[in-house]
Amino acid sequence: MSGDVGPVSVRILDKEYQVACPEGQRDSLLRSAELLNVRMREIRDSGRIVGLDRIAVMAALNISHELIESQGKDDRVDEGLGDRVRTLREQVESALEAGQQLEL
Repeated sequence: MSGDVGPVSVRILDKEYQVACPEGQRDSLLRSAELLNVRMREIRDSGRIVGLDRIAVMAALNISHELIESQGKDDRVDEGLGDRVRTLREQVESALEAGQQLEL
């Protein structure tokens, strides 16, 4: 079934997260996680920002800014993009919440 959802393991800043992912979107999720991992590593390695939460927020802001800039260049952005970004954001938030619960 194309609506099946299964867990996908992603690694971001040396931490592993299990994220529920609809069938057929696994590759996209893995690419998104890799992009986020690269951006967070760049921010962490710059040494200007400390703390996983702050690094994650700065990476999200940078990626969001790039998305908005690209939309300004091409007004015909796929209408489903917002839904996909929202879904990925919710998946990452769920994974972070689960990770925080494990750390307590």
